[in-house]
Amino acid sequence: MDEKTAELRDLFVEATGEDAVTESQSTPRGSLERDLDDEAVDDRLDELIETMRERDDFSSSLSTPALRRVVRAFFDPDAAGADSETWSAAADAALASSLPSESEPEAAAIDAEDVFRARMDLHLVSDADREGPIPYETLRRHVLDAVDDDVGSSAVDNETLAAELSEAADADVALETARRYRRVVESDIASRRVNHRFRDAFADLLTDADLSTRLAEDARRDGLREATEDIETDVSL
Repeated sequence: MDEKTAELRDLFVEATGEDAVTESQSTPRGSLERDLDDEAVDDRLDELIETMRERDDFSSSLSTPALRRVVRAFFDPDAAGADSETWSAAADAALASSLPSESEPEAAAIDAEDVFRARMDLHLVSDADREGPIPYETLRRHVLDAVDDDVGSSAVDNETLAAELSEAADADVALETARRYRRVVESDIASRRVNHRFRDAFADLLTDADLSTRLAEDARRDGLREATEDIETDVSL
């Protein structure tokens, strides 16, 4: 690989957030999954959630049925007054109040923090989650600087992170805010490591998969175009 080709590859990684061009691991488009009834969809969601739980140590203590309801709500704009782009702490609180049910009496103690923790375990990060006092990429670098690649979690304590973010933002960043941002970044990292496989699978089951895919591909392609527009492209690949 020559120098210019290597440079283009680095730009691709920076623009798309992917370490390599890989075959999609999510459910193939055009499958029959979108024609499944609600019970079959719930069964499939449970399978995906249990697979994630086996792969990673969930910080959430919610039951699988409660986690499934979190997934469904995240992709349903009517569930908590937010969608997968605008979902915020307010939506976490709104959903928490609706989770308890007669079939799940243990859910009575669920609060907004429980819902947020569950979303991060399930790779359900919204654009609103990434908004903060400093640009998200700057925030991401602060967390990545302290990431242990072997375990995929930040080694820095939240008090240190809060101090670093306060200095970068030239404003006070509360400890709880720093903890929330840290979880958001770590969830994004975990999702990228599996090529967003689980989030894409949830979307395939609960949304217009073709539309979601087109929007995601357009965003990644636009990001790559912006990153490479000033680079000479007359190279041999």
